[in-house]
Amino acid sequence: MSLRAQDPRETAEAVARRSYGKLVAFLAARTRDLAAAEDALSEAFSAALADWPIGGCPANPEAWLLTVARRKAIDSARRSRTAEAATDHVRLFAEETDAEGSEIPDRRLALMFACAHPAIDANIRAPLMLQAVLGLNAETIASAFLMSPAAMSKRLVRAKEKIREAGIPFIVPDREDLPARRDAVLDAIYAAFAEGWSDPGTDVVRRDLTTEALFLARLVVELLPEEPETLGLLALMLHADARRATRRNENGDYIPFAEQDPARWNSAMIGEAEALLRRASAHGAIGRYQLEAALQSAHIHRRRTGVPNWAEIVRLYDALFAFSNSPVVALNRALAKAEINGAQAALQDLDELSADARLKDYQPYWAARAELLAKAGAQAQARAAYEIAIGLERDPAVRRFLQRRQASLPA
Repeated sequence: MSLRAQDPRETAEAVARRSYGKLVAFLAARTRDLAAAEDALSEAFSAALADWPIGGCPANPEAWLLTVARRKAIDSARRSRTAEAATDHVRLFAEETDAEGSEIPDRRLALMFACAHPAIDANIRAPLMLQAVLGLNAETIASAFLMSPAAMSKRLVRAKEKIREAGIPFIVPDREDLPARRDAVLDAIYAAFAEGWSDPGTDVVRRDLTTEALFLARLVVELLPEEPETLGLLALMLHADARRATRRNENGDYIPFAEQDPARWNSAMIGEAEALLRRASAHGAIGRYQLEAALQSAHIHRRRTGVPNWAEIVRLYDALFAFSNSPVVALNRALAKAEINGAQAALQDLDELSADARLKDYQPYWAARAELLAKAGAQAQARAAYEIAIGLERDPAVRRFLQRRQASLPA
């Protein structure tokens, strides 16, 4: 079906989903005024919903929207700025070549690098990217990141002001500077995915966040196809999302990883993730996301054989810990080692980790400690550790699971 034959609203929504970030990036690339670009594009979409039902959808909806958005941005600059500032803004918008009927350059990757610039607070990079590249509104993002809409809006506004005032460029760094800046982009995407992945099961907004983060990861792979860490990140996310259907039962109860049915994991996602890992490994440059994806891949052994390959999993955790020195990695390595060496040995590892203040309020640490203490026969200590884990857990289904584990301990 041609775009002209489609319902105008459906066409506008399709263009928004496919091209929102592309259009915002093009509009804001010269002025670096992200907020003004978003406002202008919003007005252009409103104009499309008013005009297209009457005159029909244009042959090139992207170009139509961009042309209207540029006019709206120029009008807004003339109305709201001082004469000197307005002249500069209008000149920058007007200097862009007329996009009507031509191919619009894709500057989304440059936009993502701007959102992940070191001058931008690390905690707002992922939300900023979700809004600027995907067009999610502040209310949706706030819900996903468990923040009030007002607070999220203020933080997003401040980040956009920082980009404009500091003159943060919309550029992809040179190859020698790419790894450090690329990692900031990948970390922001993974942060968005992790927020959605930790959803309480009934929160549609946060579940959808994983889909949006996967879209961003695919976009980065499309724009940087030879960067092994981008391939590794997408592989990691696909392996994790392949298990989505097995994380809850039909009643919404939480199912821990060890008790999930591997036969129900998504085969297509796993196959794609494995292919991405093979592409990444061909480059011979290992990184964090490739190692994390390889760990997820190692768990596929249980799907094929019914038996986990704990020795391989521990080796990969060793490599990842040497790479990251992360206490969370050390915790997961201890749990994997417990499957080989027993709970008591793993508890010794956790005792060494207990001095790390970062784990004091980390729910998985206390849940892991409780489980290992229970296996070691220290029931009273296990009950106390479960109590802390329950108090720290925000997901009602996981909290109920921990409460059941605690209640099952011998008196």
